[in-house]
Amino acid sequence: MKIMSVDYGDVRTGIAFSDISESLASPYTVIKETYQPKLIEKLCDLIKKENAEKVVVGLPRNMDGSYGYRSNECKELGEKLEIASGVPVFYQDERLTTVIAHDILCANNVRGKKKKNTVDAVSAVMILQSFLDKNK
Repeated sequence: MKIMSVDYGDVRTGIAFSDISESLASPYTVIKETYQPKLIEKLCDLIKKENAEKVVVGLPRNMDGSYGYRSNECKELGEKLEIASGVPVFYQDERLTTVIAHDILCANNVRGKKKKNTVDAVSAVMILQSFLDKNK
C-alpha cells in the first residue's frame, strides 16, 4: 500500500511517498501554501492522484519527549485531512528530521535556493522512513 508523509510547516509543507511494498520513502514535492483549508485541498488531491491509503503527519516533539509548540497545529491538520480525504492519518515523531535533512543535502552539495526548496521534502522522507521502519 502507498503511504504519504507530510512535514507541515508555516510556509512550506514537504511531501513524500512510500513504494507499494512500504519499504522505501522517496521525496515527492514541497507545497508552498500558508492557508490551511487550501493546503488540505492540495493534500487531498495528492492522496487521490497517488492512491495513498495512509497518511503520516510529522509530530513536533522536544528533545525531552514533550510535545512542541506546533504539535496542536499538526494534529489539527491531521484530523481535518482525515475527514476531508477519508484516509486514516497517523503521527510520527519528527525530532531532528530537519537537521538530518540539512546534513544530507549539505553532504550532497545541495546549497542555496535549491536546498531551501528541497529540505522539507527530505524531512518528509525522514518522517516516513522512520514510520515504515517502526511498523515492519
